[in-house]
Amino acid sequence: MSARPGAATGRIAAPGGTAVRQAALGQGRAVARDRAVWPGDGYPLGASYDGAGTNFALFSEVAERVELCLFGDDGAQTRVPLREVDGFIWHGYLPGVGPGQRYGYRVHGPYDPAAGHRCNPAKLLLDPYAKAIEGSVRQDSAVYGYPFGHPDERNDADSARSMPRSVVVNPYFDWRLDRPPRRPYHETVIYEAHVRGLTRLHPGIPKELRGTYQGLAHPAVVGYLRQLGITAVELMPVHQFVSDDTLAGRGRANYWGYNTIGFFAPHNAYCASGSRGEQVPEFKAMVRALHEAGIEVILDVVYNHTAEGSHLGPTLSFRGIDNAAYYRLVDGDPRFYLDTTGTGNSLQVRHPHVLQMIMDSLRYWVIEMHVDGFRFDLAASLARQFHEVDRLSAFFDLVQQDPVVSQVKLIAEPWDLGEGGYQVGNFPPLWTEWNGKYRDTARDFWRGQPATLGEFASRLTGSSDLYAGDTRRPVASINFVACHDGFTMHDLVSYDHKHNEANGEDNRDGSDDNRSWNCGAEGLARRPAVVALRERQKRNLLATLFLSQGVPMLLAGDEMGRTQQGNNNAYCQDNEISWVRWQTAAVAAGGPAGRASPAAQARNRELLTFVRMLIQFRAEHPVFRRRRFFQGKAIRGVRQQLGDIAWFSPAGTEMADADWEREPAKSLTVFLNGDAISELDRRGEPIRDDSFLLMFNASELDLDFTLPAPHYGVLWTRVLDTAAPATSARDLTIVKAGDLITVASRSLQVLRRG
Repeated sequence: MSARPGAATGRIAAPGGTAVRQAALGQGRAVARDRAVWPGDGYPLGASYDGAGTNFALFSEVAERVELCLFGDDGAQTRVPLREVDGFIWHGYLPGVGPGQRYGYRVHGPYDPAAGHRCNPAKLLLDPYAKAIEGSVRQDSAVYGYPFGHPDERNDADSARSMPRSVVVNPYFDWRLDRPPRRPYHETVIYEAHVRGLTRLHPGIPKELRGTYQGLAHPAVVGYLRQLGITAVELMPVHQFVSDDTLAGRGRANYWGYNTIGFFAPHNAYCASGSRGEQVPEFKAMVRALHEAGIEVILDVVYNHTAEGSHLGPTLSFRGIDNAAYYRLVDGDPRFYLDTTGTGNSLQVRHPHVLQMIMDSLRYWVIEMHVDGFRFDLAASLARQFHEVDRLSAFFDLVQQDPVVSQVKLIAEPWDLGEGGYQVGNFPPLWTEWNGKYRDTARDFWRGQPATLGEFASRLTGSSDLYAGDTRRPVASINFVACHDGFTMHDLVSYDHKHNEANGEDNRDGSDDNRSWNCGAEGLARRPAVVALRERQKRNLLATLFLSQGVPMLLAGDEMGRTQQGNNNAYCQDNEISWVRWQTAAVAAGGPAGRASPAAQARNRELLTFVRMLIQFRAEHPVFRRRRFFQGKAIRGVRQQLGDIAWFSPAGTEMADADWEREPAKSLTVFLNGDAISELDRRGEPIRDDSFLLMFNASELDLDFTLPAPHYGVLWTRVLDTAAPATSARDLTIVKAGDLITVASRSLQVLRRG
C-alpha cells in the first residue's frame, strides 16, 4: 500500500493498550496507520495532558468523521480517527502522547456553501482550543477551501505543508507565591502597549529578548513602568493571530494582531524560547514578573471575528470544523458572512458552543495564565443576539454569573461597524468602557472648538451623563486622549491630516476625523513658537487626562513624545514607525542617546518628568479619583457646608446657564472640595484631601482669572502650570481670594488651598 509523501506507514509504539489497525482514504489513496487510542472524554475540549497521555476533544455538529493528525519531528503525519462522539464532541485519549506533540484535525463532512457548510478533509485544521501553535500560515492556494475563481467549488489540494500545527502543552508552572494585585479601578493607571513594539528598541534589554514576553518581563521595562506609576499594562492582542496574504504582498504584516486564529494560545512570534509550547511558560513568567511589581496584566481580546475572513478567505480552523455553527451567515444566502466588524466575518455568539469557547478561553487566561482583565475589541458585536445590539445578550448574561470572569477587569470597546453599533454608555453595570466621547471632547476643547465647554465639564467629572443612570460610577469611564488606533499624542498636536502613505493604500485608510491641530505647521516644525505650543498642548491634554475623574489610560510612548510621522493607522507597520523609541528613557538613565536631536531629547525628558509628576500627584490626592459622582451641593452628614464641586467663570463668579452657552466659551475655573468626599476608605473612615482650583484657558489669549470668594479658600498655592512646567513644581507663590491670576493662552493651572 503506497503512502502519501510524509505519511507514517510503520507501527508507532504506544504504552498502555493494544494498538488498533486503522485505515482511511485520503486524497484518493489508502494509507495504513497504527495507533493506540482509548475512548477518552468529551470534556475538556482541546488537548489535555495528564502526565500519562493526552485527551483530545473537538466540537463539530456537522462532521461525519474526524481525524486527529499527529506530526513527528521529521514532519511525518499519522492520522487517528476519533470514533467516540458525545453531544457533537469527537474525542479520544492517546496514552504516551505528551507536551510538544504537534497535531491538527481533518473534518469529513458536507461541502455545500449554499447551505453554509464548508467541510474539506484536504485541509489541515487548527484546534480551536489549542494552548500553543507552532509556525505560521504560508499563504498559498492550498489553504483555501475553493479553487481561485470558483468560490462554490471544493479545492482538494492538501494544505498540511502550508499550515501551522497545534501543540500539546505541559500545564505545570511554578507560580511561586504569585497573587493578583487586584488594584481597584479608582487607583488604576492603564498603559496601552504592544509586546513587540514596547520592547523592540529598548537598549537595556538583550537583543535576543527584544520584542518578546521575556523582553517585557525584563527588569529594565518593569522598573520603568513602576517608576512611571503604571498599575496595569493593557497588551494589544497576544492571542495567536495571522497576517493575511494581501499585506504580505505589499511587504507588510499584521502588526496590531487583531486577526485571531487561536483564542487560547499566546502568539508564538513573541516568544524568545521557542514555539513548541515554550510560549506558555514564557508568557506566565512575564505575568509573574509584572505581578511582583504590583502591575496588572489586561489583554486586548478579539472574540468578534477570526482570521479566516469572508467566504473568500482561507480555511484554517473554524470554517472547516463547523462553518454554520461558528459564524454568522447571511439569512437566505449562507454562502456569505454577516460582517459587523469590517473584517469579513463575525462569530455567532448566540451559538451555545461558540459561547462556551469564549467563556472557556476567558477562564483559561484568568485561571491558568493569571491575567487580571480584558479589553474587548468591538464589544458591541458580542452584544448582537440577532441583528440589534442587545445589552442583555447571552454573552453578557454568562459573564455576569461566571464566578471567575466576573471578578476581573472587563473593559468594552463599545462600538462596532454594524447598524446601531456606537454604544458608549450602554453596557451593563459590571463593565467599564473606552470612553470615545472623552477622547473627542478633550481634543476639541484644547484645539479651541466652540460650544464644547459643557461637555468638557461632564467628561472632566466622570461622564455622569453616560454612566450615572444605571448605577455605575465614574470608574466606568476609561479615559484616553490617544490610543493605538489613531494619532499618538505628539502627532495629535503636529498634524492636521493623516499621512499613511507607508501603508501602501494611497492614504485612503485610517480615519479622516482626527480632531487634531498642528499648531501652525504640518509635521516637523522648526519655528520655536510652534514647537513650544505643541509641547504645551501635550501637557494640557495629559494634565486633563490625569486630573479627570475615571480611569486614565496612557498610550505607550506618549510620555516621551513618540511619533508615527503622522500615520494614524499603523496596523501594518512592524518597524520604527510603530515601535517605541527608547532614546529618551535611555538618556534619562545615562544610556545611549539614540538619533533624536539634543533639543528633542531635552523636550522629551521634560515631558517624561511631567507625566511622572502627574501620575504621582493623582495617586496622592483622592479628590481626583473619586469613587462616586459629584453632587454639586453640600452633602448631608459631611461637616463641610460647601458643595463637593463648584464652577466659576474667569471673573470669579459662579457659572450661570448663559455662561455655558456663550460663544466662544473656552475657559473656566473648577473648585474641587477635598473636605466633601462622600465615600469612605476601606476601614470605613472618611476620606479627606486638599481642595483645589483648576483653571482652564483653551483660548488663544492670555486671560486674567479672579480667584473665588474667601469661603472657598483664603490662601492658595500654585502646584501646576502647563505653561511653565519646569518651574511650577517649585513655585511657592501664595495668592489669596479675589486676586487676579494670569493664565497663559492654551494652558491650565492648578492651585491648592492653604
